[in-house]
Amino acid sequence: MTDAILINVTPPETRVAIVENGVVQEVLIERARNRGQVGNIYKGKICRILPGMQAAFVDIGLERAAFLHVSDLTAAERDKAPGEHIEQILRDGQDVVVQVVKDSIGAKGARVTTDISIPSVYQVYMPLARNAGVSQRIEPEAERHRLRLCNETFQREHCTGGFIARTAAEGMDEGVLRSDMLFLQKLWNSIAQRSKTAKPKTLLHEDLPLSMRVLRDMHRARTRNIRVDSRETFVRISKFAREFAPELAPIIEHYSGDRPLFDLYGVEEEIHKALERRVALKSGGYLIFDQTEALTTIDVNTGGFVGGRNLEETIFKTNLEAAQTIARQLRLRNLGGIIIIDFIDMQDEEHRRQVLQSLARHLDKDHAKNAISGVSALGLVEMTRKRTTESLEHILCEACPTCGGRGSLKTAETVCLEIFRELIREVRQYNVQELLVLASNDVVERLLDEEASALSELETFLGIRIRFRAESQYNQEQYDVVLL
Repeated sequence: MTDAILINVTPPETRVAIVENGVVQEVLIERARNRGQVGNIYKGKICRILPGMQAAFVDIGLERAAFLHVSDLTAAERDKAPGEHIEQILRDGQDVVVQVVKDSIGAKGARVTTDISIPSVYQVYMPLARNAGVSQRIEPEAERHRLRLCNETFQREHCTGGFIARTAAEGMDEGVLRSDMLFLQKLWNSIAQRSKTAKPKTLLHEDLPLSMRVLRDMHRARTRNIRVDSRETFVRISKFAREFAPELAPIIEHYSGDRPLFDLYGVEEEIHKALERRVALKSGGYLIFDQTEALTTIDVNTGGFVGGRNLEETIFKTNLEAAQTIARQLRLRNLGGIIIIDFIDMQDEEHRRQVLQSLARHLDKDHAKNAISGVSALGLVEMTRKRTTESLEHILCEACPTCGGRGSLKTAETVCLEIFRELIREVRQYNVQELLVLASNDVVERLLDEEASALSELETFLGIRIRFRAESQYNQEQYDVVLL
């Protein structure tokens, strides 16, 4: 049950929160100065082909060239060359129409495909394909057959591409579905026509802004209400809903209360918690999240939880609670790529099976595609989650300028020893009578207190006087040695 979709709008930023059963499950953020490109369609130019990687770089007018792998070409294009050799399909300087499927993340450029797909509320249109499909979330076989037949009939009548019925199409009247397909077909025709005369690096089609995209992609039949705190946005999405998703129009409301919308539902607090490394479990255990460029690791610990009849039962209950919390945190933090989970070791095979089953069940609610590969030989659970945009942490935070993103600083003792080595280096290199050390307060205090005897011996050994000055603007690792 999705209790509410909350839309908070300010001129520089739009934020959306998904609340299920009273708990914030997901937060999406789009900033006016840095809108994502996923879903956008560009006319690009091949600027470099990499046969060794079976990929090409495409200039689509962004800061970094986009990445196009041979597997992201249409089936018809791949059939042109035996063994799918990209150098036999594409050439340098060739114009190509591509769609962004993954935003640029870190130092990597966006990932693109030539296999275009355009979503609406009820359908996904693939103009260069011929297959008809139905969302796996639609379970009744009779309904799946009805939707597939509707799509196939439309394709035969209009000699068009392929359609996939989305979850929202379940139970919808055939006339509504056909109108949706006609709209998508007209939209693609206008894009294709424009691409014939457009210059390379031209944006042919821009995806909807977040406030409308969430109505198209994330609403469920059991959503109770959609609340938006901007009058202008409320009018815009209400008009969009009346035209493309009339069943949503009655549940969209404008929030004009004095208390901020996200504060009312506790979203701000959840965002702050989602930026922390440690996540507490209700039982007293806790999780540790460590995010790197290549993967995310999650460590499960019992912490202060000592309940249960025995150790195995305590571990089992902690892991079960952790599985539910991990599924929610992956959505909330928008973590993707490779994810390694270190559950507490369980001896009972049935307990391991139930924990994995619980994790999979809670991940079923996630709109992002995910897969669990089971337990490795080292007892780690390996899984993947599709990542198309930056994580919440990368959107809201930047690396600490003091530690450079390491998450730790050298101790004052370590810095003192580094200073001693630097002093010896300076005296041997230059003919000086006196040295001045500039360092942070903590380091200077330690040099004049705990390290006083070592400092005295060093002055005697070098035969020079060493002075110190504390600099309040220096961090603990910073220091300078001045020759006097």
